[in-house]
Amino acid sequence: MAKQIVLTDKVYRLLKGSPLSYTLLSRNNPRAPLMWFDEEKGINRVLRYATNQNSPFEDEQDGTAILEPIVFEDGMLHVPKTNPVLQKLLHYHPHNGIIFAELDKEKDASQEVKDLNLEVDALIEARSLDVSQIEMISRVLFGIDPSTVSTAELKRDILVFAKRYPEEFLDSINDPELKFQAKVRTFFENGWIGVRGNNKELWYNTQTNKKKMCTIPFNSDPFETALAYLTSDEGIDGLKMLDMLLES
Repeated sequence: MAKQIVLTDKVYRLLKGSPLSYTLLSRNNPRAPLMWFDEEKGINRVLRYATNQNSPFEDEQDGTAILEPIVFEDGMLHVPKTNPVLQKLLHYHPHNGIIFAELDKEKDASQEVKDLNLEVDALIEARSLDVSQIEMISRVLFGIDPSTVSTAELKRDILVFAKRYPEEFLDSINDPELKFQAKVRTFFENGWIGVRGNNKELWYNTQTNKKKMCTIPFNSDPFETALAYLTSDEGIDGLKMLDMLLES
């Protein structure tokens, strides 16, 4: 059964952008169907906006329908409770929730509170990072060698990133795969893994191991190749060795 529609003054907004004028589909046509599936009747019912009718369904309208466009101005559409037909049509409209949505101040406020709390959580986490974590996150988020940038600059950049992209930041500091990527970047930065043979081979380059690691597949990235190799059965011993160097 369809949810009962409460008739009050309502405001609708476009979900993407705020053009000066946007005309919403208001009648059915073969190229752009405007229908609503009636579960009780088991049929698709054609919708049509007619200002002189009492129903938004074409099968309940008479032959003297006066059709008018539905126009959003600056991304907004105000519909008073004295225009119940348009409110009902917008309720059943297939683009409801896709192209436009009813403005819900309470719901929007709740979402804003949620976003603000997420931002605060991200900033608290960013502020609590120690130097080694800052360097690790910098490698992951910015793909840079932290030794080339001051700690103050890194802290600033991480705080700015956490504020702008709190969800992505929180995911990054808890993602073991990203932590592993940061570790492998450190191996490269410390010179413990090198590229030789015209960028065709990866080699270990430590005091005790200067053996060839693996061949870099054609058109592959050396870093991505190292990630794959060190997580394979063949590369696990090499990873343990590099981890010991990192911890020493």
